[in-house]
Amino acid sequence: MRPLTEDDVRSHFVNATPDELRIVALPTDFVLLDWFHLDFLAWRDPRARGRGYLFVEIDEEPRGIVLRAAEGSSHARSAMCNLCHTMQPADQVVMFSARRAGAAGERGDSVGTYMCADLSCHENVRLAAPLAPSEMRASVDMRIDGTRRRTETFVGRVLESVGSRA
Repeated sequence: MRPLTEDDVRSHFVNATPDELRIVALPTDFVLLDWFHLDFLAWRDPRARGRGYLFVEIDEEPRGIVLRAAEGSSHARSAMCNLCHTMQPADQVVMFSARRAGAAGERGDSVGTYMCADLSCHENVRLAAPLAPSEMRASVDMRIDGTRRRTETFVGRVLESVGSRA
């Protein structure tokens, strides 16, 4: 990703209300981020338990979305994040929803998917198990590429207009 300033972040949210923009809390390590190493940026709001944020570049333009974590817990033993495809204990995977951009979002339309509860997908795909004798490094690179592609697709769904899906 190209480096972003705090003003850049606030100006590139596609589904945030003015009130949400005013209270966005950036990650505590924002000034230390290695932007050129990031495929996307995701973080939980340290001041609001159920809120998170996700930034990705689509067509070389940064796009950010506000996420809401579902409340409650699952009775499942394990679950898979739909972005990084990492299996985790069920309490570490949460349904996140995002209000659609534009008029669709104003009408209350939203999209959702299961994600790592701490939004650490970027790191999780890089924490690969040690390579087996017959395994190639390409499999880790493919996981990284797949995670980025699925993240872009999810943010793209937030950007879609409801009328174009009919």
